[in-house]
Amino acid sequence: MDLDTVTAVVAAPTRAAQATWRPGDAWLAGGTWLFSEPQPHLRRLIDLRGFDWPPFRFDAGGLEIAATCTLARLGRIDPPPEWAAAPLIGQCRRALLGSFKVRNEATVGGNLCLSLPAGPMISLATALDGVCTLWRPDGGVRQVAALDFVTGPQRNVLAPGELLRAVTLPAAALRCRTAFRRSSLTPHGRSAALLIGRRSPDDGAFTLTVTAATVRPVRLAFPGLPGAAELLTALERAVPPWLYHHDVHGTPAWRRLMTVRFAEEIRSELAWRRQEGAR
Repeated sequence: MDLDTVTAVVAAPTRAAQATWRPGDAWLAGGTWLFSEPQPHLRRLIDLRGFDWPPFRFDAGGLEIAATCTLARLGRIDPPPEWAAAPLIGQCRRALLGSFKVRNEATVGGNLCLSLPAGPMISLATALDGVCTLWRPDGGVRQVAALDFVTGPQRNVLAPGELLRAVTLPAAALRCRTAFRRSSLTPHGRSAALLIGRRSPDDGAFTLTVTAATVRPVRLAFPGLPGAAELLTALERAVPPWLYHHDVHGTPAWRRLMTVRFAEEIRSELAWRRQEGAR
């Protein structure tokens, strides 16, 4: 879609120029959402691709993903063998509702910053203890846990002029075994419930992350594998009825049922897989 109110595009931005941010500006990454509907309030686009950030890099500390890394490029990571959670990257990529054209342009940062409950990069980042690095317009940097980045449907902690530079996933989380569950109303529909479980190979600690079903990500953490009743009680406490999302892709009651079902499936799967690994 043509954005006929835009009168300027900054193709080669600089960090110093971030201070010139003004109302009517927008950061442009893949543009898959930006160009999908009218944006009458916009006057200038600042193309983040002009920063030419490497799509990702990893070392002993973990994986850093640039905000401009496309979902297609993310799928070409060759992970170290000790990253037991690596399959989660592909599972979350495939959860994106869109054609191959969208996946080749949509970015990790754009998915996070759009902040839809169904955003699969939000699911990935929160499930693996991601940390968001934000550039402030005054030249400063701040870091925010991915779990706290999204505050509601299409709402997040970004202040005017701030931009998401990268998301870092720590090695400790990437070494964990994971279990993934997703549901939608139609075979190729938007995610209505997406849950990810994680279990540490070191101490057996169990983490469950709930996304898509809720208006913002929710995470439950246990020092060991909880029992079925303990998990259900904790889940009901952490996700009250008002926290379940309600739109055309699913009612709160149905999303709650799927969340409870998937939580127990994940608990059982990670319990079995740990027992198998101990043999």
